[in-house]
Amino acid sequence: MRGSATDPTSTSGPRRLRRSAAVPFASAALLLPLLGAAPAHTATAPSESRLQHAFATAAADYHVPQSVLLAVSYLQSRWDRHGGAPSVTGGYGPMHLTDARTALATTEHFAEGTEDARGDTARAALHPTVGAPAESAVPARLRTLPKAAELTGVPAEELRTDPAANVAGGAALLAAAQKELGEPPTADPADWYGAVARFSGADDTATAAAYADDVFDVLRSGEERTTDDGQLVTLAAQPRLTAHTAQLERAGLRTLPTDGTECPRSVSCESVPAPYAEFGDNDYGNHDLGDRPASQRIKYIVIHDTEGTWDGVLHLVQDPTYVSWHYTVRSTDGLIAQHVQTKDVAWHAGNWDVNARSIGIEHEGFLAQPDAWYTEAMYRSSARLVRYLAGKYDIPLDRRHILGHDNVPGPTASTIPGMHTDPGPYWDWRHYFQLLGHPFRRTGGKHAGLVTILPDYSSNQPVYTGCTAKGEPCTAHGSSEVRLYSDHDVSAPLIKDIGLRTDPTDGVNDLSSRVSTGQQYAVADRWGDWTAIWYLGQKAWFLDPREEPTAVPAKGLVVTPRDGLASVPVYGRAYPEKEAYPAEVPAQSVVPLPYTIPAGQKYVVGDVMPGEYYYAVTFTTDSHRVVVGKDLYYEIQYGHRVAFVRAADVTLERSAR
Repeated sequence: MRGSATDPTSTSGPRRLRRSAAVPFASAALLLPLLGAAPAHTATAPSESRLQHAFATAAADYHVPQSVLLAVSYLQSRWDRHGGAPSVTGGYGPMHLTDARTALATTEHFAEGTEDARGDTARAALHPTVGAPAESAVPARLRTLPKAAELTGVPAEELRTDPAANVAGGAALLAAAQKELGEPPTADPADWYGAVARFSGADDTATAAAYADDVFDVLRSGEERTTDDGQLVTLAAQPRLTAHTAQLERAGLRTLPTDGTECPRSVSCESVPAPYAEFGDNDYGNHDLGDRPASQRIKYIVIHDTEGTWDGVLHLVQDPTYVSWHYTVRSTDGLIAQHVQTKDVAWHAGNWDVNARSIGIEHEGFLAQPDAWYTEAMYRSSARLVRYLAGKYDIPLDRRHILGHDNVPGPTASTIPGMHTDPGPYWDWRHYFQLLGHPFRRTGGKHAGLVTILPDYSSNQPVYTGCTAKGEPCTAHGSSEVRLYSDHDVSAPLIKDIGLRTDPTDGVNDLSSRVSTGQQYAVADRWGDWTAIWYLGQKAWFLDPREEPTAVPAKGLVVTPRDGLASVPVYGRAYPEKEAYPAEVPAQSVVPLPYTIPAGQKYVVGDVMPGEYYYAVTFTTDSHRVVVGKDLYYEIQYGHRVAFVRAADVTLERSAR
């Protein structure tokens, strides 16, 4: 470490503070868990404990309780360094020190895909031409790394790439926040609540408090994990720790307006309404008024990433000529903005049937750039929101109801190639469902007829290309997804999706031959370390070695073509039969996708539902109708995306256990 100074915020580098009677310190009893959280200073540390040693050193040099430093870092990055690559908002290293101007050198590029977000052929397609807003000043929460460089005297490049320096930078920021609050640098973690809240970068009390509460939850529960570069880090639990929350009253933060929001109390939430406005030649945007769940059930929550930064995306959703979604979650601190009431239908998924039955949640970030890693603060805030919404609307917490945008089917054959691919292969579905309180696990026996895809996120690093340029390899990165082959051989051709009308590739946006964590499929065959599943009407193989399995046995319901049928059609939406429509509502055609389920194949069932169509093509709501048919549909996991089959075409059965 560097030399020291009396003032821990000095740019000349840290020095030991003199302890005096005016600076209270914790009792020996409180020091025990602090000291037990990491090894004492030594000249050298074992390679697998270098990061733990860095926390101990930085804590001592900046007089920050080591447990606080560890807990803040866990909430930022779960102690991972991500190979020095920046997060979705330009945050680097274990402390997620932000340098957005360096990391996000390009303007917002927005998601790959040409879908009409509303996804209803009864109304003219919407292809908004609104461009990304002009770059505004980078807010303080996105430039904490330059500030840390000033406080420590460590070059910015070193803070970006050296984990020990990065941890020291975070410690310096916490020490500076404690000093700005007029608080002494005590060894009692309870005295650091205000500094932790300020560290979040939030400018409002609710968001800062929600962030600090999460950090103190980590302090109370303790954590231990091996990081992405093999470092074992441990934080001892302090279950009786009580934070001094009154410190936040002196932080000078604004009060967040929450009128009209539908959020749990455990998150910070503000209202940024999307406009319901009429404009142009009888056109309107950017959502439809509804009466859900009275008019029709909400069955899905769709997870998106914004492909743009917070300020730019919030600017766009307030434009009536653009599109809409219900919520956006901020990466740095987990702040949630609500744009559309859940009773109303937002235009977000590119499939009107799914829109009418879903809630859309955007997450600040980019599918492939700069490196697509998301903060723990955002994952936790999002998971709390989803748990709240799932409980309110009785939505099952599984991958057939908590969908990625990349799991939403094209409503018609022509729309399939243009459907979006976010949140992409780098979204950590395994960790997300742990936070939801519904972790994926083995539910079937050795010879079960189903599997749940469940690779180890950190070690599962398939090669993807196209993050920065077509054909160029992406940075090696943990992934939720597993690649599929046409035979039990990695040199065999990849599985082809005929709906995409292209040959399969390893491109980061090519979903033709990939399955994702938590998705379930029927087993078609096994060969040594390989498992085959039924996928897109064909047998698809993935590597599933016994010592490092990428899937676990499962049980559940499946459908197979009814006896006597050679195959059955697959649909991208579950619309009613023609006879169900009243005279004032134009009947929507029920046209199958270019896929089938051949006889003998089986597909996992997610839900059963009546054919429904929400007719809403005018600004005034007097003509709006929900048409419900007699035909029933099963939602199934067909390929990477879900799909629908008519119940009359298939037989429902329980898989082998």
